Amino acid sequence: MALNGKADVVIVGAGIVGLATAYRLLKARPKLGVVVLEKEAGVAAHQTGHNSGVIHSGIYYKPGSLKAQNCVRGYRLLLEFLREAELPHEICGKLIVATDESELPRLRTLEERGRENGLDGIRRLTELDEIRAVEPHVNGIEALFVPQTGIVDFRVVARALLEKVQERGAQVRFNENVRGVHEASDGVELATDGRPVQARFLVGCAGLHSDRLARAVEPELPLRIVPFRGEYYRLKPEAKHLVKNLIYPVPNPDFPFLGVHFTRTAWGDIDAGPNAVLALKREGYGRTDLDPGDLFETLSWPGFYKLVQKHWREGTAELIRSWYKPHFVAALQRLIPEVRSEDLEPAGAGVRAQACGRDGKLLDDFELRRTPRQLHVCNAPSPAATSSLSIGQTIAESVIAALA
Repeated sequence: MALNGKADVVIVGAGIVGLATAYRLLKARPKLGVVVLEKEAGVAAHQTGHNSGVIHSGIYYKPGSLKAQNCVRGYRLLLEFLREAELPHEICGKLIVATDESELPRLRTLEERGRENGLDGIRRLTELDEIRAVEPHVNGIEALFVPQTGIVDFRVVARALLEKVQERGAQVRFNENVRGVHEASDGVELATDGRPVQARFLVGCAGLHSDRLARAVEPELPLRIVPFRGEYYRLKPEAKHLVKNLIYPVPNPDFPFLGVHFTRTAWGDIDAGPNAVLALKREGYGRTDLDPGDLFETLSWPGFYKLVQKHWREGTAELIRSWYKPHFVAALQRLIPEVRSEDLEPAGAGVRAQACGRDGKLLDDFELRRTPRQLHVCNAPSPAATSSLSIGQTIAESVIAALA
């Protein structure tokens, strides 16, 4: 295990990616000394704990990208873990619906991507009767049925991973905020709210704060986390019959969000959303939550203004949907015309840790950054939960090679 008080690996962040990394490390090298530091009182406090619970298939992602590779492999690894741990889940499939002729080329591109990424059983539905055989209340001109998509409670998955890594000897320390990082030739030292931690290697899985942790050793990091809040409504019990499983629109390829959609969750709700609005606080789940320091970091990043110049129309539409419920409802009615405002009640929100480059582009792929003794996950939004065990395996292989 740890030698002379120094761990082999310290992982910052006990969300699903950090825990999956610890799990894959200890599965490959059971005698490694692993310490996981988490600033909150428990696991899955932020992105993982506010996840809608969709097990993604990999249909959206550019073939060959890290998202495509890790989502497809992660899907398989996740299902293996769920079965072995006997965790409840369901593979129910989802419908991606085109409601306008202009969306058809993008729908066909998605079908091609899905097949290139190795998905079997994708069906194109070209008649309304075919579409409504899957989802009886949907309106659309064409759709793709993707059978591999499923639902799970990722909070339950995170707790199961916690048990597994603790059983294998990992130390998991809660309420431990990392205040500083120093890298030397033989390892790293972390200053925390508790006692300092020394390790031969550091893995940063800090989610909404990943760029801050990485900048401790890479001051000129060419990206910043720009937090986006995604707000949900929930269908009231009397309206649940309108949705059987998962119903998505055709996404805008220039904007890395999937658009408002309907999700049957593993805990029995039907969620509608999310939108995507700039959060004024990195952990700001309410519309009026504000942290001046977080907001200053966003506004002072040169890429933010280029982002606004490029996407101000989409941003304005998302903001209007946030504050004016009829516009949110209108977006949902494109998919299910029968939905009414009175069918919906507020259902909370999540915050997406979205990396933005200096050029104003929102990074569309996972981003891992290396130094000799550190590896930081600097961009891992959706489908990171589905991909977590695959990302963890990739990181584990890199760390083991560095420690050899």
